Amino acid sequence: MDNCIFCRLELEPDQNVVMNNEHCLFLQLGQSQIKGSQLEGAGLIVPIQHRETAFDLTPEEWAATYSLLQDVKKYLDEKHEPRGYNLGWNCGEAGGQHIFHAHFHVIPRYEDEPLAGKGIRYMFKGKKNQRALKPSPLAT
Repeated sequence: MDNCIFCRLELEPDQNVVMNNEHCLFLQLGQSQIKGSQLEGAGLIVPIQHRETAFDLTPEEWAATYSLLQDVKKYLDEKHEPRGYNLGWNCGEAGGQHIFHAHFHVIPRYEDEPLAGKGIRYMFKGKKNQRALKPSPLAT
């Protein structure tokens, strides 16, 4: 993919390969290395082969993602000392995916954050995300 920043890493010069295995890379932007920054320590695990979403990964890529995640956690625990993590895949436009090369978010969480203790469902359950209720076609 000629314009994919995960297939052609040079397209995002601030992106660094921190570690890798046979099937995956762990990438971080330079800003994630700044102590106390909003996304301190955050990064992405991406398959080396272009896969549009997590649903397209091979069994080997799933196993490699799991294996690399264990190494990433050890690295982040030692370097940044977070108190928790949020992990996740955004799949499809409605799911918030903006780069259509599968990427697994690894987001360390810290006790001094304003939203410490709020998990990934927090934003979905807020009033800003309330869906308009539609009458059921069976109710008529």
